[in-house]
Amino acid sequence: MIDAGMSVTGGCLDCHRHQKLDLPALRRRFGADAPAMEWDLRPRMKCAVCGGKRITLTYSPDTSPKDLNRRK
Repeated sequence: MIDAGMSVTGGCLDCHRHQKLDLPALRRRFGADAPAMEWDLRPRMKCAVCGGKRITLTYSPDTSPKDLNRRK
């Protein structure tokens, strides 16, 4: 996901706080081959503000504009 430019945002269903996850830090903590799907990450997470365990995850692709007219 890091190489593809993906981002993951966690949201707390209790206090409605949202936080973009630090994917390089997660890779260092759990290893480069650790699965990163919602059902893998969510059980390990809790809200840093209220401590809630009801977490949602939103996966977003890199949507930055690409220079399609660039000459090689």
